[in-house]
Amino acid sequence: MLTEDPYRPRRLFTLEEGNRTLPLVTRIITDIVRVNGEMMELHEQAEKLDEAGRSVKAEEARDRLYELAKQVEDLAGELEEIGCVCKDPRLGLVDFPARVDKRIVFLCWKLGEDKIRYWHELEGGFAGRKPVRGVFT
Repeated sequence: MLTEDPYRPRRLFTLEEGNRTLPLVTRIITDIVRVNGEMMELHEQAEKLDEAGRSVKAEEARDRLYELAKQVEDLAGELEEIGCVCKDPRLGLVDFPARVDKRIVFLCWKLGEDKIRYWHELEGGFAGRKPVRGVFT
């Protein structure tokens, strides 16, 4: 999967700009989560086929896995063209580079949330999420 250097983001988002991109980001990350789920299931199937001695079928499953991985990579690239980054393709986590007090941070959004409500430091990750209220509003 493509990844931007978080210290040199393509662009910086305001909270409002990040929220305005959510309809498009939601469509893309929904596809990423769906395709990633298919990959997980197919990976399990390929392993079971291998164990059962069905190597031809396992190889076909691996070929399909490669196609699905390429789809996820392409979709993640679409997010990066917007300027945000897919952080977890299973959960649908997306980070939007932003600025707080002259330092780069991430606005953090998860599939299913109606708007961006959290942010975290570059190294903080999902577990370090803090409310945007009072910092970005």
